[in-house]
Amino acid sequence: MNGPQHGTPEHQGSGLHIHGPVSGSQIAVGNEQVTQNQINHTPAPVAPGYAELAELVRELLARLPEQGLGAQEREDTEAAAGEVLAAISGTEEPEPGRLRRALTMLRGALAPVATGVAAGTTVGAQEWALSAMQGLSGLG
Repeated sequence: MNGPQHGTPEHQGSGLHIHGPVSGSQIAVGNEQVTQNQINHTPAPVAPGYAELAELVRELLARLPEQGLGAQEREDTEAAAGEVLAAISGTEEPEPGRLRRALTMLRGALAPVATGVAAGTTVGAQEWALSAMQGLSGLG
């Protein structure tokens, strides 16, 4: 019998073949460099009184890919934002020193963008970063 039989995967040359359901995955094949972003729509619980800060940081992360930042600036900002979210995650009051350091790191990551020092920073990205820094200052 020629061709694939029922229930037998068919191979059509090189490449990726996925058989069956795939959920919540990110796959990059045949790329020398790739940037992937994934948003988890199930946020971790946040300590009481920190919901507004968590929402601000999550919004910052959601809008980060559209700002056109360089790879290093984007990585630094993502890491610093992750530290803030980690500091306020859970049901206990965050350790003040840890939260203060995390917020300082995030503001520090945004500062070169807000001032235009980061290479390739657009006016829109500058305004976005400045607004984010002001929001963090009001909450942190």
